Amino acid sequence: MHYKNHAILVFLAVLLVCCSKSDQPKDGSFNGKTYSKQSVGKSARDLLSAAPFTSLKIELQYTPDYKPDDGVISAVKNFLKTRLNKPGGVSITETQIPSLEKNQVSTDEVISVEDRYRTQYAGDQEITLYVVIADADYTDNSVLGFTYRNTSICLFGKTIYDNSGGIGQANRAQLFTTVLEHEIGHLLGLVDIGSSMQVNHVDEAHPDHCNNKNCLMYYAAETTDILGFLIAGNTPVLDQNCLNDLKANGGK
Repeated sequence: MHYKNHAILVFLAVLLVCCSKSDQPKDGSFNGKTYSKQSVGKSARDLLSAAPFTSLKIELQYTPDYKPDDGVISAVKNFLKTRLNKPGGVSITETQIPSLEKNQVSTDEVISVEDRYRTQYAGDQEITLYVVIADADYTDNSVLGFTYRNTSICLFGKTIYDNSGGIGQANRAQLFTTVLEHEIGHLLGLVDIGSSMQVNHVDEAHPDHCNNKNCLMYYAAETTDILGFLIAGNTPVLDQNCLNDLKANGGK
């Protein structure tokens, strides 16, 4: 999930001065922190292609008790290695941050968490993503995760835990992986928010999402609507239309 209207309101002033990596000054004054405050999908090609960044680092921060399983980290790393042209590789660092001490958090509150705790930003050769796992629900407690900047993701760990891991519930690691890979898909420009569609496959009822119910980029993958799908033993993956969009924008 990402919010175009909200992004316009929150980041308008920033977007006026932000630009893509290729538009940055050539005198060594590239500012990674400024680069990280663009709209969702803006860095899709930078993430997918081998230039100008040859490697990717994910800074994953989690609140107490919400550290993801090693299997989630491994699966997401493999997902990225399969889809991105990064000869320098993909790495993930994990650190714990303090509890947010709230039952629910808004988009602005998530942004404040990133601004306070994020330490890794794009440099000359490496692009970075920021992922925070919150010990809270979103203001809409059906939301499991969302993207809000060009390199930023929030997963709502409390909501994911409340809806997984128990008898008759979805597998927790599978749910974490699905939501995180879905949100990464948005940062990679899917659907039609940075990686142009090769054929029209946008879900008109849920903009920025795929119209294929079996695709990872179907809207349900970031809400509690995905639970029944996972319980039934179905694991969504990117469909051919989404794969074609990524390849056309510099991915594998």
